[in-house]
Amino acid sequence: MHSITIQEIPYKANSEKLFDAVRDLPDAVWLDSGKPRSTQGRYDIISAVPDALIETRGKQSTLSDSSGTRNSDQDPFELAQQLLQPLLPFDNSISKTPFVGGLIGYFGYDLGRRLIDLEDLTESATDLPDMRIGRYLWALIIDHSARQCQLVFHSNCSEQLRNQIVQRFTKKSQASFETNKAENEFSLSEQFKATLNQQQYQQSIRRIKDYISSGDCYQTNFTQHFSAPFKGDLWNAYLSLRNRVASPYSAFWQWNDQALLCLSPERFVQSLDNHVETKPIKGTARRGTSAAEDQQLAEQLINSPKDRAENLMIVDLLRNDLGKNCESGSITVPKLFELESFPNVHHLVSTVTGKLADNSSPLDLLRDCFPGGSITGAPKKRAMQIIEELEPVKRSAYCGSIGYISANNRMDTNIAIRTVIADGDKLHCWGGGGIVADSEEDREYQESIDKISALLEALEIFYTPK
Repeated sequence: MHSITIQEIPYKANSEKLFDAVRDLPDAVWLDSGKPRSTQGRYDIISAVPDALIETRGKQSTLSDSSGTRNSDQDPFELAQQLLQPLLPFDNSISKTPFVGGLIGYFGYDLGRRLIDLEDLTESATDLPDMRIGRYLWALIIDHSARQCQLVFHSNCSEQLRNQIVQRFTKKSQASFETNKAENEFSLSEQFKATLNQQQYQQSIRRIKDYISSGDCYQTNFTQHFSAPFKGDLWNAYLSLRNRVASPYSAFWQWNDQALLCLSPERFVQSLDNHVETKPIKGTARRGTSAAEDQQLAEQLINSPKDRAENLMIVDLLRNDLGKNCESGSITVPKLFELESFPNVHHLVSTVTGKLADNSSPLDLLRDCFPGGSITGAPKKRAMQIIEELEPVKRSAYCGSIGYISANNRMDTNIAIRTVIADGDKLHCWGGGGIVADSEEDREYQESIDKISALLEALEIFYTPK
């Protein structure tokens, strides 16, 4: 039976400096609650130096660990479960911390091609793997509710790595990192440009509405792609983003010349002591320029028949998806059409819960819900086929899921929206929304802009015209 050791360190309300202390280590990753700016979220999870890694591209996965590398055509979710297995079984009685060692990484939207048969019609905007998962044997857990910071080490973690990590978080070491400013400042050499113009975007929306009228689908999530060249330190870019768009399911992960800068407001699937929860977002309105206008826009969203219908479609889809791995009769909808407000937009959010069946694992649950219905549409397969036909580039990690699967049978994952992807010297991001029968092309186009405008503005402050 595996266990953990815990070492307390001084609590910090803002985890930026804590992550800065380890971000130069291999595969340093920060699952970021957005605190203290975000009003939601509870835990930050920081880790680095995984002892094993899986990268999946198409039908092939590469597994790397201390013994070398090997290739596999096995189901990536099964490979992830195998990667977790050496950390099991775990004595769940000793800690209620969310992460005690386990898997951290992302499952990209395009990984869905392994689960749902799709024609390959679009080009890739990035060279990121479809899935990238590391096995991490330690983590710094920042509990903002308890105002507590704990270094957690799985029993498989080597003493050498433990000592290295503890040293990183001592006052002496911390001070040195705080004063170590980046030599390579972040900058954009051009502003973001859309792959589709407004006319092309609206033409695609009309095509989706034709499919809906023909009975092919009820809803399709359609997105547009933006890109811009950059240079310098992405850490500075992420700090600007989280300062502007603090979100409870954020993440920063950089490796080689690639990175994820995610400011997601949306939970995908959580499994906590076999209690399952998903919180789909459907329905969006911009924030007002005054308190009165903001309140008016929020009330319009709450009472919008279109947005409520759109949300309900996805709630029903997710009830079905959860039912594949939850106990019969356990699925409920405790919150429907709840308003959640973020710096740039209001959202309608529903909550669907269930109880994980004894013969199912968190990874089984994730696999059978993937990709999330809120970013595909309904029915899922046909919506994804339409997305493949109409979107000009693949989504990469965008609209996939970032999160952790812990050795204590806990899992929490996001929907990777409001996400900037770095690949080489270029940044990529997407914005979109669910298209239904009564969608208006002008409004849908504007909604796709509203959702990411704060992200683009936070990055374009680093652009200086020549």
